[in-house]
Amino acid sequence: MKTAFLFPGQGAQHVGMGRDLCEAFPAAAEVFDQAEAVTHLPLRTLCFQGPESELARTDISQPAIFAVSAAMLAGLGERLRPGYLAGLSLGEYTALYAAGAMDLATTLRLVARRGAAMQAAATAKPSGMVSVLGLDEERAAELAQKAAGDGVLVCANFNAPGQIVLSGTLDACRRAEQTAKDFGATGAVPLKVAGAFHSPLMQPAADQLAAALDQATLAAPNLPVVANVDAACYGGADTVRGKLLAQLISPVRWRQSMEWLLAQGVRRFYEIGPGRVLAGLMRRIDRRAEVACINSAEALEKLSTSA
Repeated sequence: MKTAFLFPGQGAQHVGMGRDLCEAFPAAAEVFDQAEAVTHLPLRTLCFQGPESELARTDISQPAIFAVSAAMLAGLGERLRPGYLAGLSLGEYTALYAAGAMDLATTLRLVARRGAAMQAAATAKPSGMVSVLGLDEERAAELAQKAAGDGVLVCANFNAPGQIVLSGTLDACRRAEQTAKDFGATGAVPLKVAGAFHSPLMQPAADQLAAALDQATLAAPNLPVVANVDAACYGGADTVRGKLLAQLISPVRWRQSMEWLLAQGVRRFYEIGPGRVLAGLMRRIDRRAEVACINSAEALEKLSTSA
């Protein structure tokens, strides 16, 4: 059976994540050692003890989630080999790391720079995101265009059928929330995020990330990694730079990425990292797909037993 590893993005964080991994697997603890050394952040304290308000900051949650996901991979070792890899937004960096496109230190530096740059862009321009339920892509785009007014509002995440996230200036997000049902939506929920991710408002962050990517040593992935921006696989190192930059200001096509994997015959998915957000999205995309959540030391141990 063809398999794929999936890696979560921002929003999957929770206080306590990674603690059991570091206690159970020395290789996972070594990942945290390197993560703290590279980022100069107290990631053990933040992940294990919080507080939640600090862990939820964009500049903290991104390196923290990556560290936990990379620690999961270290604990997993060679027990599973996927045929394909994908990650939601931040999780795409974990997928590229797992595919050998960048080493651990490089990925940590890029993720830390990305999180800090996105936090700075959000602080400079008050903005947000709103999840709209029950609309297709065409109607969601119409809603975004009408609600934008003098501001900015675009489709930012195509997560699953009937679940599309809009991203833009705060007034535009509020108008979308208030008028969504006029376009046929069943609901609209503002998201607890720092700013308008995956929109043109993140261009300052993309400019900062470009400088970091230019200095990074990157390679072609050794396994197929499906990119958020076009639901197509990465090629060489140059495509890694280009697609990661485009990802900051372009919509995440998660539904299309999962549908592409399903079309390749993938039927078993492993969500590796904190939470189980991606498993929930897959249930909306295709209930026939098998999804196992590898999000704790216990889950890793059960995997070893079943193997």
